[in-house]
Amino acid sequence: MRKRRRSRAPAAGEQVDATRRRLLKAAAGIAGGGALAAGCEYRTQLFLLDDAPTESEVQHPSWSESRIRAYRPLGKTGHAMSDISFGTSGLDNADVVKRALDRGVNFFDTSPDYSRAGSERVLGEGIKGYPREKLFIVSKFCTPDGHLPNDASPEEVIRAVEGSLQRLGVDYLDLAHIHACNSLDRLMNPNIHAAAERLKEQGKLRFVGVSSHTPRLETVMRHAVDSGKFDVIMVAYNFANWPDLTNIFRDAHEKGVGVVAMKTLKGAQHTVLSDFTPTERESFPQAAFKWVLANPYVSGLVVSINSHRQVDEYLAASGQRPSEADLALLERYDALVSGDYCRPGCGACLSSCPRGVPIDDVLRFTTYYRGYGQQRVALEEYARIPAERNASACAACPAPCERACPFGLRVADKLRAAREMLHIG
Repeated sequence: MRKRRRSRAPAAGEQVDATRRRLLKAAAGIAGGGALAAGCEYRTQLFLLDDAPTESEVQHPSWSESRIRAYRPLGKTGHAMSDISFGTSGLDNADVVKRALDRGVNFFDTSPDYSRAGSERVLGEGIKGYPREKLFIVSKFCTPDGHLPNDASPEEVIRAVEGSLQRLGVDYLDLAHIHACNSLDRLMNPNIHAAAERLKEQGKLRFVGVSSHTPRLETVMRHAVDSGKFDVIMVAYNFANWPDLTNIFRDAHEKGVGVVAMKTLKGAQHTVLSDFTPTERESFPQAAFKWVLANPYVSGLVVSINSHRQVDEYLAASGQRPSEADLALLERYDALVSGDYCRPGCGACLSSCPRGVPIDDVLRFTTYYRGYGQQRVALEEYARIPAERNASACAACPAPCERACPFGLRVADKLRAAREMLHIG
């Protein structure tokens, strides 16, 4: 079998691929977009794509009828969520939702700015006719164009949620998140909380949550749990990251706050690692999921699902415990990607940049473009970065960001490759 090579960005001067050309025009219309929402590290959900869409080349026969084998209490909400649940980033096929429902998935996470509200519409089509009381539908306090600014009025927040209800074809959301939260000011924003209370009174919202894997993830989640204001937290959580999260999860569990894990595949590079065998590529997602679900304080995980094959592959890990072989595989993966993986929640390089380039955003845009098939999203989101703060500013820079990276990533090379890949003009 021919060895697979790691994906790479096109070098300077190489011909841009046809997919990129088709998408440039659409992305160009986004350029010059508004400033980042205060207190929110990311304007849109690109950074919070629950996990990159990936599937193994070979489908194991035992996966064909995989289904949910375990349900766990989601804090004090009264809902028992499927331990492996459905993230809708990039979703474009309602039949995939229907297969997941048939296999026992009952928790669906979406957002207005996944595919500019397209994912909400497709999810709504997929759940149409299914008993609403058997589902737990989650969305975000934002719009198809991105996060609401911190000074948004309660009325604006309410209109945003009502837009989600209309697109989903439902009368209420079970949960809405303050998403990509990186500051305590945003976490405790009185207008968002006032709007949430009014939505609850109107029967349009049941619970409030917060999600994050931004540089201040642990600070935000600690305060969210201690505040008593949140019913659920959704947290980036994967093998060998964020050592204090288990303590936060334990305290959340004791206080009846549900814990939902995301970003569980830690960059999802298993399909492009030349040093991984086909068997290792096939086994990695299940090993990663089983490791997360071995934490008794985790209610469940959300992973982006976009195909029938992913339903089969991912649900095979439901109700399973990690083996010694699983743990060894995760350690091997971690060693292989450690010098190439920009860790969500790190942000150590950001303050070193004299131009204020959102380095972590840019590097993730390239990952979604080249590795995960999210070219349109990557180009559109990169185009939102003001010209003076995108990777063009890195061309002649001495790269203090590289010296600041605690993981030794070749940040300067990565940013130059990002400009070649994502720049419009």
